[in-house]
Amino acid sequence: MPVYEYTALSSSGKKLKGVIDADSLTAARQKIRGLGHYPVDLKETSSKPSTIKTSLFSKQLTLGKSIKQQEVHIATRQLATLLGAGISLIPALNGLIEQTDNRSFKTVLAQIKDAVNEGNSLTSALTDHPRLFSKIYVNMVRAGEASGSLDVVLERLAEFGENQHAIGSRIKAALLYPLFMAIVGVVVLFLLITFIVPSITGVFEGTKQALPLPTIILIAISALLKQFWWAVLFVVLGAIAGARWYIGTPAGRQRWDGLKLSAPGFRDLTIKTASARFSRTLASLLQSGVPLITSLQIVKNIVDNVLLADLINNACDELEKGSSLSHFFKGNEWFPPMLVQMMAVGEQSGTLDKMLAKAADSYEKELESKILALTSMIEPVMILTMGVVVSFIVVSILLPIFEMNQLIR
Repeated sequence: MPVYEYTALSSSGKKLKGVIDADSLTAARQKIRGLGHYPVDLKETSSKPSTIKTSLFSKQLTLGKSIKQQEVHIATRQLATLLGAGISLIPALNGLIEQTDNRSFKTVLAQIKDAVNEGNSLTSALTDHPRLFSKIYVNMVRAGEASGSLDVVLERLAEFGENQHAIGSRIKAALLYPLFMAIVGVVVLFLLITFIVPSITGVFEGTKQALPLPTIILIAISALLKQFWWAVLFVVLGAIAGARWYIGTPAGRQRWDGLKLSAPGFRDLTIKTASARFSRTLASLLQSGVPLITSLQIVKNIVDNVLLADLINNACDELEKGSSLSHFFKGNEWFPPMLVQMMAVGEQSGTLDKMLAKAADSYEKELESKILALTSMIEPVMILTMGVVVSFIVVSILLPIFEMNQLIR
């Protein structure tokens, strides 16, 4: 059924905008009049490509205006509240459509409502938008519908997305200042070497004095950046693009992920990040009633590491043979002992989801504190690096001056 965007006037003369689904343009006008409004402008929605930003359990959608992460979380929570209050699904979706200001999101919600209205399940309606609602979202909703606790599952989905978004926002805020300092430092050094240094070192060019090695190096770097800065920039960007392309290949991705799991400084951070994502996502899926093997098949795409994904896939095979999750991961260097122990306790007591949720709380706090500690170390490292570079420039300029003074004496 087509979806139409409309502009109408209310009985009091107030201008209204919204989205409505109908079989035809005439039916849409009649539907708007049935709401007590007078239609002024009515057109069928188009689907022009554009990026839509979504949450951790969402990817990208090609529609009009961008949909922010928070809009998806808010809509999920609102739908959970409406269903929890005893309102049936169709009126609840109508309420969401009326409350949403984003036209692109209105269109998506209207299409979902239309699919449900035709007799499809909410899960089936969500699968029509795979770039907006990921496997985690769809499978949790499917489990909620099967168990008759859709409102509870949607509440968990909203909490899950909001928590992940909050953690990501705090980490981004912590990285913002060091990033700004790094950009300012690079710009200052570039201006210093390309504009200030040549005017000073130009004094030495008229003399026949043999210049010290540091001064020769500084003059060469200055001349290179001043005349061929565009080539240097092209090489740097080309190297970054080449590295990104190589990492995008299967062999490159495997090497890069292996490096992250073995390199000092990166290893601990990578393992804690993967453990937090693994625990939180698996706990949320299990609490929603999704079977363990199905949950693991979803989680392996969340850890963002092909080696860990292969390991989780092997765990699924062992589980089908009758092995336990904790037994498979026991002794593995990529799964922390605490996480494995909590899995074992959860499996023995039948509370695996609760144990994983506790492990996720612990690892998320550890991860956040570790990232904050690393970002606090970036600033002194940058200051030290700037100091070393500036010291090299100063020494390179002063050395020939000292030698000239000695010759004059």
